[in-house]
Amino acid sequence: MDTEQLAAIMQRNCTLKKADIVAVISELIETMADQLQDSKRVKLNGFGSFKIGIRGEGADSAADFSTSKNIKGLHVLFQPEVKTDGSGLRQKTFITGCSVQEAPKNDVDTTKPANSGSNGGSTGGNTQPSNGGNGGGSHEPIGD
Repeated sequence: MDTEQLAAIMQRNCTLKKADIVAVISELIETMADQLQDSKRVKLNGFGSFKIGIRGEGADSAADFSTSKNIKGLHVLFQPEVKTDGSGLRQKTFITGCSVQEAPKNDVDTTKPANSGSNGGSTGGNTQPSNGGNGGGSHEPIGD
């Protein structure tokens, strides 16, 4: 899902045209970049907060520290907005109402040996944990 696709959906849900939505998003990105590079935290109410993070290495002492030697890079940090419901449970904006369900099983060619030593022409597509996706066990590509 990209900006154009989001704008097309948003156009159907409000009175703005797609071109206007894209223009606002483009200006938001430019303005946010300016503010972040000015060391400001940018909060979009109902969405979350952005700030610049620094990746670096420590120095043995303050005298040994230099930005050119110890600062290795910058990155953008995002923290979704958190709301507390009536019971005190904290929910992050984008996962409120989400549910998890097991994906349907993939068709597997049961006529091939389980470990034939060949990838059978696999192009390296999706891989799934061999334990049904619950996060434990070995993580071997399907079809090997």
